[in-house]
Amino acid sequence: MSIVAQALTHTYMPGSPFQSTAIHDVSLTVGDGDFLALIGHTGSGKTTLVMHLNALLRPTSGRVLVDGQDINEKGYDRREVRRRVGLVFQYPEHQLFEETVAKDVAFGPNNLGLSEAEVRERADEALARVGLSRSEVADRSPFELSGGQMRRVAIAGVLAMRPEVLILDEPTAGLDPAGRRDILGLIERLHAEGTTVVMVSHSMEDVARLATRIAVMCKGRLAMLGSPREVFARGKELAEMGLDVPAAVQLAQALRARGLPVPEDIYRMDALRAWIDARYRGEEVAP
Repeated sequence: MSIVAQALTHTYMPGSPFQSTAIHDVSLTVGDGDFLALIGHTGSGKTTLVMHLNALLRPTSGRVLVDGQDINEKGYDRREVRRRVGLVFQYPEHQLFEETVAKDVAFGPNNLGLSEAEVRERADEALARVGLSRSEVADRSPFELSGGQMRRVAIAGVLAMRPEVLILDEPTAGLDPAGRRDILGLIERLHAEGTTVVMVSHSMEDVARLATRIAVMCKGRLAMLGSPREVFARGKELAEMGLDVPAAVQLAQALRARGLPVPEDIYRMDALRAWIDARYRGEEVAP
């Protein structure tokens, strides 16, 4: 499926003294199989933008098309788009509320009116996809789990709806290094299995490693859109927006300043390491 945002503008509390326009004239496409990363400083409009992609917010102006249909048109079933486009908020564990993990993960499928057997199948499948087993956690309170496990249970609750697109807003916020690795590994696997992913992140390292495309938001506007190679090549512009580039880009720049012909399109540490290894083994490397 594809999601197309056309000239989206959203103003909070219009006509009041507190009126604030969070996004201005934003247009982008999320294609089938994409891994789109949204980056930008705090308050740049990232969360407001993604809340439009599954109809949690209606645009002040502009349109959101899912497979060519305007999801805000009268008569469109907005519950259907929320089934197809799952949104995992920042700190999703704060939304856990049931007395057991099994009931929490099954909440969404139950609301679809599915049979008990189908609900259980979906819940078990979702738990397995996030690396948890029914026998270990199903009957436990989600609040007895570790922070990383709670985050995975919350994601499982969205996956149990079997969305075609998964949107994650800062999915590793507040986690320790082990929890971060687990969640990022999970997201990488989900994408490899065919789920289209949109991820809001402040981590340039995560974005460089996982994303196929990057959208850069600045003051509510779409400032850049392209591949990681294209976006991270514009390091000076990113710095002017208060954003960093990955450590590999910074190191490559330092090596070029010392006379090494490091290719301009390197933005991942594994690629930089491979280039350095090849150069010092005397192999042919790009100039």
